[in-house]
Amino acid sequence: MTPPPRPGRERKPTAPRATDRPAPEVTALRTAPPRGVPPPGPAASSPEAESARRVTAFLRSLLARRKGVLAKLAAWSAAESAQTFLGGYCVARSLDDGFLKGAPSTGLLWLAGAAVAILLGAPVVRGVFAQLPPLTEPLRDELVRGSVVRALRTATTTGGRADTTAVSRLTSQTEIARDSFAGLVLATRSFVFVAVGALAGLLSLAPQFLLVVLPPLVLGLALFTVSLRPMARAQHRYLDADEAVGRRAEITRSALRDTVACGAQEATAAQNRRAVDEAAAAQRALARWASVRTFAVATAGQLPVLLLLVATPWLLRQGVTAGAVVGALTYVLQSLLPALHTLMTALGAAGARLFVVLDRLTRPLPPGPSPAGAPPGPRRTGRAATALELRHVRASYGPWARPVLDALELTVEQGEHIAVVGPSGIGKSTLLHVAAGMLTPDQGEVRLFGHAVAACSRPELTALRVLTPQEAYVFTGTLRDNLRYLRPGADPSAVDRTVDALALESLVDRVGGLDRTLTPDALSLGERQLIALGRAHLAPAPLLLLDEATCHLDPVAEATAERALSARPGTLVVVAHRLSSALRADRILVLDGARAQYGTHEELLARSALYRDLVGHWSQARG
Repeated sequence: MTPPPRPGRERKPTAPRATDRPAPEVTALRTAPPRGVPPPGPAASSPEAESARRVTAFLRSLLARRKGVLAKLAAWSAAESAQTFLGGYCVARSLDDGFLKGAPSTGLLWLAGAAVAILLGAPVVRGVFAQLPPLTEPLRDELVRGSVVRALRTATTTGGRADTTAVSRLTSQTEIARDSFAGLVLATRSFVFVAVGALAGLLSLAPQFLLVVLPPLVLGLALFTVSLRPMARAQHRYLDADEAVGRRAEITRSALRDTVACGAQEATAAQNRRAVDEAAAAQRALARWASVRTFAVATAGQLPVLLLLVATPWLLRQGVTAGAVVGALTYVLQSLLPALHTLMTALGAAGARLFVVLDRLTRPLPPGPSPAGAPPGPRRTGRAATALELRHVRASYGPWARPVLDALELTVEQGEHIAVVGPSGIGKSTLLHVAAGMLTPDQGEVRLFGHAVAACSRPELTALRVLTPQEAYVFTGTLRDNLRYLRPGADPSAVDRTVDALALESLVDRVGGLDRTLTPDALSLGERQLIALGRAHLAPAPLLLLDEATCHLDPVAEATAERALSARPGTLVVVAHRLSSALRADRILVLDGARAQYGTHEELLARSALYRDLVGHWSQARG
């Protein structure tokens, strides 16, 4: 039996592709190893190196415009270096030239000099902090300006999705960048100038001190420097995972009704669990690198003190005075150790956060909006983009569950009418949920009109496809509003054409007209399905996916609805409730759990035993 021809549509042969089999584009559900991925070629630069260059260039540009501020900051810092030098040197002289020689007045004078140096630190600190706002506020202003432009550009770009992280970028992330930058400037400046003053003091007291202090100091700094890049990666991973958890929460909240209606609760929960597990793993990795930072601080800061104490007898035998030893301990304990601890803490925490946040906030802006400002439609290429492509798709409902779809490949051209048949539970509904973006496959790629479904936002998917499930949803409102749910701006003539095409006149009369408020509980299951089908017919999306959406209709109403939806401009994929639906389609996809057969009614009768059985059962049921 051949399907009856449909008026106004002519079946067009599909040109074979280079990747197709000789039979008509059959691609199978089969147990096969994943498709190999060719090894990547040599890249010009890694994303990490590109991020480092971009962030460095941004900071260099910012600092280059603040040379006067940097000069003042260096001048105040030089005063701090002199203060550090005087602190340890005066303590050493007070012992060697004063108290140890029985001249307490001389010792007190040297200690007074050290006290004066400490007191002079207050105006130095005030001068340093006075130079911070001219450095940090311009940084925050530029980041806020860039975040606003990015959010507006993303929201107004053709096909652009709303930036759900815009508030975080404008508030917490810019504040993190400002505070981290200020802390990094303070810590780096302090360590450099304090280290210069302390090392100069140690050298002036006795060169042997450098042999004791410098090796652990350099070793700790080297260990810490090596850990900076992994620390930044761990911080980057943590921020990505944190935002992913937020996105999953927003998606789950906004799509809760559809998730329940389509029975995708387990798949959604599994995706949410994966996002939470990734966030926890990222936080554990961050904690591990924080322990490495603590070890580096101990090596560079605590070990020099221990070595000085252990080496004291040797130093005294070398002619180093007791006052010089106390002065060296003063330099290490009161100057080097606090400055080093502050530097490593700032670089390990604030520095990593600053790099990650600046990397995110300084990424190139998306292209500006197109003049039309229309929602995304079929991608324009040299030829018309296919309506639906499934490439090596594997889908299951749980990590240990048997795949419902395994290595499935399917190509549906624009304007085709496809029917999906197979035994109950074989994966027909799963196929439509994957195609609609309601279920993320474990493996493979899904594309709608050339757009990767995984990269599409919810508004983009709504503009590309409509999925009508078996359980039709009708809300309390007028019949007109229910029909225009996916196209609120539809004019009355468009609604009238939908009513005529699907033969809804009797339903309109029974409920009291298009503008009469419906009582959903008073509608039969078939009437609800007719309203959902009318909603799909009126929708602007170019792809309609019907998941047994006509199962409560009689055969005549089902045929009328399917012919109307097929005659509508666009592509139609139907999970067939009756085999008569398959006979109206251009091509038929037969799922049997082992392999898929794809072709016309005549072709499948010749080569698919399952399809012949389905036709035989249907013929017997018809009598």
